[in-house]
Amino acid sequence: MKNDLLTIGGFTIHGYGLMIGIGIIAAYATAEYRARKYRLNPDYLFGILIWGVGFGLLGAKLLYYITIWKEILADPSLLLNLSGGFVVYGGIIGGIAAGYGYSRVKKIEFLKYLDLVVPSVALAQGFGRIGCFLAGCCYGRETEGACAVIFTNSQYAPNGVPLIPTQLISSAFDFLHFFLLCWLARRNERPGRIGAYYLLIYSVGRFAVEFLRGDLERGQVGNLSTSQFISLFTAAIGLVLLILLKQKKEEVL
Repeated sequence: MKNDLLTIGGFTIHGYGLMIGIGIIAAYATAEYRARKYRLNPDYLFGILIWGVGFGLLGAKLLYYITIWKEILADPSLLLNLSGGFVVYGGIIGGIAAGYGYSRVKKIEFLKYLDLVVPSVALAQGFGRIGCFLAGCCYGRETEGACAVIFTNSQYAPNGVPLIPTQLISSAFDFLHFFLLCWLARRNERPGRIGAYYLLIYSVGRFAVEFLRGDLERGQVGNLSTSQFISLFTAAIGLVLLILLKQKKEEVL
């Protein structure tokens, strides 16, 4: 749990940024490999990457600002803090919207490329959560369990307190999610199904992990965290999309 991994002169390699970078590279490499495997044009992937990452970061930041709007009203200077504070769901929404816009511009089939990319998104999230663990953000509740982790030099997690390792739990879930989606893709017959499975499975997993989180700055909607509240809608979207695609297949048959 050390975010500053290496310092050379005035340059420091941070664990969080390194894991994000590794995640993006791994996501692009796997998507390119799978594009060739499924006979999709890999030349469009770089554009999807740039649009997806750019609008994903913007969406993640905007949703974070929404969760802390009361604090921003009290101290508008919080808007100037561009380095920290992101909400994954904002990134997912922004990335998917950007992918749709890019598909319209390039006149390619959005659902096919969505199915291609979402397993790689899950893979990138797995590496990103390792970065969260190194930085100490997205930390868990206090626990006396044997698997507890104790941070000693974190700017985010309480130091010297045994916590549930929610970052590693989320990371393991994301990696499993990646392999599951790749397995499902081998049997996919309708464009859009893998994207729907991504939304449904991620939403259910995220909803469950949120019960273990201990960082209160995530925001609340009633008794639910902001991410749990959004999970209800994204899971419903994924489920409805699966049902519609199944009905469409039956109509064709």
